[in-house]
Amino acid sequence: MAALSGKVVQNVFIAQFYQQNRQFGTQYQRDSCVPYMRALPPFHGGKLAWTSNSSMQMRNLLKYQNGFVNRRTFYCNAASSATAIPSLDKVDFLKLQNGSDIRGVAVSGVEGEPVSLTEPVTEAIAAGFAAWLLDKKKVDASRKLRVSIGHDSRISAQKLQDAVSRGIASAGLDVVQYGLASTPAMFNSTLTEDEAILCPADGAIMITASHLPYNRNGFKFFTNDGGLGKNDIKDILERAASIYSNFLAKGYSVKASESVKKIDYMAVYTSDLVKAVRKAAGNIEKPLEGFHIVVDAGNGAGGFFAAKVLEPLGAITSGSQFLEPDGMFPNHIPNPEDKAAMKAITQAVLDNKANLGIIFDTDVDRSAAVDSTGRELNRNRLIALISAIVLEEHPGTTIVTDSVTSDGLTSFIEKKLGGKHHRFKRGYKNVIDEAIRLNSIGEESHLAIETSGHGALKENHWLDDGAYLMVKLLNKLASARASGKGVGSKVLTDLVEGLEEPAIAVELRLKINQNHPDLKGRSFREYGEAVLQHLGNSIASNPKLQKAPVNYEGVRVSGFGGWFLLRLSLHDPVLPLNIEAPSHEDAVKLGLEVAAAVKEFQALDTSALDKFVQP
Repeated sequence: MAALSGKVVQNVFIAQFYQQNRQFGTQYQRDSCVPYMRALPPFHGGKLAWTSNSSMQMRNLLKYQNGFVNRRTFYCNAASSATAIPSLDKVDFLKLQNGSDIRGVAVSGVEGEPVSLTEPVTEAIAAGFAAWLLDKKKVDASRKLRVSIGHDSRISAQKLQDAVSRGIASAGLDVVQYGLASTPAMFNSTLTEDEAILCPADGAIMITASHLPYNRNGFKFFTNDGGLGKNDIKDILERAASIYSNFLAKGYSVKASESVKKIDYMAVYTSDLVKAVRKAAGNIEKPLEGFHIVVDAGNGAGGFFAAKVLEPLGAITSGSQFLEPDGMFPNHIPNPEDKAAMKAITQAVLDNKANLGIIFDTDVDRSAAVDSTGRELNRNRLIALISAIVLEEHPGTTIVTDSVTSDGLTSFIEKKLGGKHHRFKRGYKNVIDEAIRLNSIGEESHLAIETSGHGALKENHWLDDGAYLMVKLLNKLASARASGKGVGSKVLTDLVEGLEEPAIAVELRLKINQNHPDLKGRSFREYGEAVLQHLGNSIASNPKLQKAPVNYEGVRVSGFGGWFLLRLSLHDPVLPLNIEAPSHEDAVKLGLEVAAAVKEFQALDTSALDKFVQP
């Protein structure tokens, strides 16, 4: 692990910390005190009442061997001689990596899912990010770095925010808490230049696990260069493991931090979105006046969009639903790919006779829409729609998508819109990084977008921002109305007219049994690659099928009027199989070709495929 840059200091202080989780009725209490203090500061409503007399700060310059300060904490508890110190278990930090994110279990209660994101683990991860950031920025000792922290609506958010704050502060960095926020806002905080709101932040952390169940949580990290990549996350986790080993060796204690400040950054972020729509409409104050737009936030962090963005623009938002943050997600999964979620926003549009419906995922980096007729504008349709808007602004540009987009989308982008479709790999960061790479070698690209709803634009610093993506739709509505070219969502649906859509589109997941002797000591990834290699070879001699001439992931094949793609999951021992065809019969023909090619791989569970191709 690289050593921390610059001088690292540690605050030694008194603290009393309470956190109550109402959903589970669990109260956490930890008390600590510094020797020789005569009285604790008063405690009011879960917050310490610090005064100049009751707060004291000492600088301890003794460092851990790994570059962190030696924690010397004295405990007292008036009610009991025992001290509530979290128990520490050995942790495989690298297993917490999920591509360019960190994810784990933060809340107990689900059988077979033990908590992996404990407070000590979280604090070590935050301290690891601080160490990484200090090395990255290479600032001198005269300037103190600061990190902004936000979270979505999950029930573990407050606990993890406090642990992250302690980890950042322990490295001598300033902490700025935003509270409930969106992932895009956290990245924006590293770009905004306004010292009055403590911006820009040198780094930002979003506490979220996207659409995963209530017991999960995780972290996304940003600098002004964008979201961190896989190698950065691995580096941070390796640093965290080293820091955590010191907790195991020397003990761990929960301590608060005096260097935490709180800012309402979401007010700044939403104001910028409002300004963008007004500008597109020729600086009209309320360019959406009379439009009826309903929002479904799925009880995630996106509820702000109705009152803070749409209403200032003049839109009617009655009928919007699930705007209140609720980390138990009682109504539906906040996920634009989820059928129940899309059914909910579609019904809200129809019931309220709205012009448009907008739905967000938990942390607002993904979104989708529904037109006034109830037609879903997600997946390939959303890509087609945003591509149409972007290609009006940047004729001929390259649209980068993930690997599972349809052949009909390629035809739409290239033949109707006059653009170029560059189909790449799954994973929003892969898609974004590929668009950035194309620009670096002289191929203009202004949009990188995944079928999941992650969409990033060059004009918006390549940030996958679900709210900004919807602002592009609002801009089109507002500008069309201002120029007298039309009103309502028909302006949008007209843009995707001519998009060829398959009659059948399925995804089947073929799992690899890692304990099966057929693996012969190989990893699931090696085994999966062997399956793909064999499938590719078998297709080469089949006159009915044609391999895609350019392909970056898995084996993509056309035939029987449709196509299939078999690829290896980014993280799991699974080979997802996507099939699209003009009829169920044709889809089955494609499925049978795959089944015949992979039947000799005994560790591959083909039951989902077998069921699909059965007559």
